[in-house]
Amino acid sequence: MSKLSHFNAAGDAQMVNVADKAMTQRKAVAEGMICMRPDTLAMIRDSAHKKGDVLGVARIAGIMAAKKTADLIPLCHPLNLDSVDLVFSLENDPAGVCCRVTVVTQGRTGVEMEALTAVQIALLTVYDMCKAVDRGMVMEGVGLVEKSGGQSGDWKK
Repeated sequence: MSKLSHFNAAGDAQMVNVADKAMTQRKAVAEGMICMRPDTLAMIRDSAHKKGDVLGVARIAGIMAAKKTADLIPLCHPLNLDSVDLVFSLENDPAGVCCRVTVVTQGRTGVEMEALTAVQIALLTVYDMCKAVDRGMVMEGVGLVEKSGGQSGDWKK
């Protein structure tokens, strides 16, 4: 089993020192889905929600979340992100909204946490905007799909 890098030899939490790592292009793709009733999905699809453009607001929330990841997760490095791209797809079976996020940076550490945070917050925003009509929505399948760059190389699910 490999050593967990966020702990020192004494077992104390630490921020990983990335000073000696090479600057490389890093990319991470994450996705997840929020399942809902078909009538809730129809409301989103038809832009019939009284709160407005649900996916537009969720897109902005996801981008903001990616940019603020280091403020939310204690041992994450603050990163200058070059790109945050959110793509939503509406799914009928089961009814829901799928969110796929791609984050790119030139840096010394990866952007997996930024991509995962963006997915979660985008889906939570959909929940927040639609909870008045569907409190039973469930987020599922949130995970990393692929990453590239860095010492560990490329990885795909």
